[in-house]
Amino acid sequence: MVNSRKPSKRPSMFEVAKLAGVSHQTVSRVINNSPDVSDATRAKVQAAVNQLGYRPSNSARALASHRSRTIGLIAGGMKFFGPISAIASIESIAREHGLFMSVMMVHEALCTQAEFDNLCDTFIEQNVDAFIFLTPTDVMFAAACRAKVNQPRVIVTSTHGQMTVREGLSLISADNKRRTALVGVDQWDVMAKVVRLMSEYGHKSALYFAGPNEWRDAHTRLDAWRKLSAMHSIDSQIVRCHTWNSDESYAQMNHLLDEYGVKGAPLPTAVVAANDSQAVGIIRSLHEHKIRIPQDISVVGFDDMPGMDNLYPPLTTVRPDFEALGGAAMRETLRLLGEGSEPVFLTNQHSVGLIPAKVMSRSSLGPAPRR
Repeated sequence: MVNSRKPSKRPSMFEVAKLAGVSHQTVSRVINNSPDVSDATRAKVQAAVNQLGYRPSNSARALASHRSRTIGLIAGGMKFFGPISAIASIESIAREHGLFMSVMMVHEALCTQAEFDNLCDTFIEQNVDAFIFLTPTDVMFAAACRAKVNQPRVIVTSTHGQMTVREGLSLISADNKRRTALVGVDQWDVMAKVVRLMSEYGHKSALYFAGPNEWRDAHTRLDAWRKLSAMHSIDSQIVRCHTWNSDESYAQMNHLLDEYGVKGAPLPTAVVAANDSQAVGIIRSLHEHKIRIPQDISVVGFDDMPGMDNLYPPLTTVRPDFEALGGAAMRETLRLLGEGSEPVFLTNQHSVGLIPAKVMSRSSLGPAPRR
């Protein structure tokens, strides 16, 4: 049987205006959140919108405003927990403001400038209004700064790396620099909290497992650890890792324990890992060598990945607020688009607005053993 019913016609702005008893220009101002509308008129128009089930045409809005209402996001590090959480927050806030996200992913270590520029060109062809770049590595940070884009750009990165923030910003023209903002996590402040807590527990010797040096997070955390542990007179040995993976930290820890055993040297009283995955490998090695945590040695991680509170023992670690980081990136984007006020950051370092992180104190960190 053929259905002869015609599809229901989508209500127009003119129908909303007629029902509300206002001009279609007034309806347009209400839809676009113009302040030049009284509360009573706004309520009347909104009631008509709800009654008719009216939804504004994004293509029409784009033509009228010369804006696509689309944000282009290029991200690296997507196999890790942090970027995924930040992007979820960015997308949620974008939807709240009637914006769309278009996301492209690259390999954070193998991305070339040509690849990055090609992605930007693709977004420019889509007439994106702004860019958000999640740049966990030096190569991505440099590419984001060198990108020849005139739209507002927000770069999510760490404060330290082989390329400094000042060097990166010097690659951006003066005009585009005014349309650029940087946000990140306040890793120095939270590392200070970690070191202070360790000092209060009496730790004077520690191993520090550093992450891959091309990652700006790893570079920032290592710089912070070196300076802050020295300030608290903690004798620190740096263990270099080429990856964030637990299998590498497990192998490194096994090798170190064998060395300490051969030499008959006392173990450090604590191990600090640059991320939680490394901490998992370290803890496995210690358990297999029958070394108790925290009675014989304490362990601290970074990132508070899911499940860290259920390790044996539960892991003391740092919890960056990735949701707040994504929110800050999106609010900076809105500000640069003229749709929001300037976000308030408790700390600003090297031109990067910083989001605080906190230490999750659990039983893997305890008093230093007496030896």
